[in-house]
Amino acid sequence: MQQSAQTRTGRFAPTPSGPLHFGSLVAAVASYCQSKSVNGNWLVRIEDIDTPRVIKGSADNILHTLENFGFEWDGEVLYQSQRFKIYEEFLQTLISQGFIYACNCSRKSLLGSPIQTGPLGKIYPGNCRTKQLDLHTLKLRLNTETVGSIEFHDNHFDTFQLNLTDEVGDIILKRQDGVYAYHLAVVIDDALSHITDIVRGADLLGSTCIHLHLNRLFKFSTANYLHIPLIKNKTGDKLSKQTGAKGLSIQKASEQLLDALNFLGQKTPTELSTYEPSYILKYAKDHWDSKKIPS
Repeated sequence: MQQSAQTRTGRFAPTPSGPLHFGSLVAAVASYCQSKSVNGNWLVRIEDIDTPRVIKGSADNILHTLENFGFEWDGEVLYQSQRFKIYEEFLQTLISQGFIYACNCSRKSLLGSPIQTGPLGKIYPGNCRTKQLDLHTLKLRLNTETVGSIEFHDNHFDTFQLNLTDEVGDIILKRQDGVYAYHLAVVIDDALSHITDIVRGADLLGSTCIHLHLNRLFKFSTANYLHIPLIKNKTGDKLSKQTGAKGLSIQKASEQLLDALNFLGQKTPTELSTYEPSYILKYAKDHWDSKKIPS
């Protein structure tokens, strides 16, 4: 894949823990149109780093579904499970700079500690920061004690800010079972793939602050961010595999693409419902306007 310094590049990065659902489709459509509307590249990355969550055959199913919905990606599909050596090299850089420490705290051992809850979950109190435990056998955390607030501009939600020290705490970058954390892998992959436009769900606004901090530590460039509203189910929970979201139907690809565009506030002519998915996507990227995405 040829890429110049000016090429805008987006990506779609599903986890192969089941079939794509409507929420996945909305994210794929938004990221695709955001890049293709400016003649950019659109990459696909399979985030199969958390091997216990991976369901056999899901990655192939995801790619097959994308093809049947008219998506065409640039370059080869990237698999995180093939990049452990790369993640380890970058992690070692942070270790050598003194940003990482080992932690042997279990959930049970933390029961007696005053644990607060922040926007991203429970805030680790830093019990192991000064213990100098073995870095080879335990989980590894990123010390955020002096980081403070991280702020960024989102192209939909405007200014977003999160205090990593007070509201997040020290972040696990490698689990005790050897699995590299999502936060570490996604930052490295986006940078090495020259991603300029990151489009994803609003539930990752807080995670973006973590990613921006890692970007600074690695001296990576900062991408443009567009976080889109979440699809909710009837009970008000985010539509996801965990909440029982149904897989996409290839037989209803055109209909579901139009539903996704409607959710994203993009007007489409009625007659588009009779066209193939590839034509609908072409129309969508030619008429894409991210400012029309509803709040």
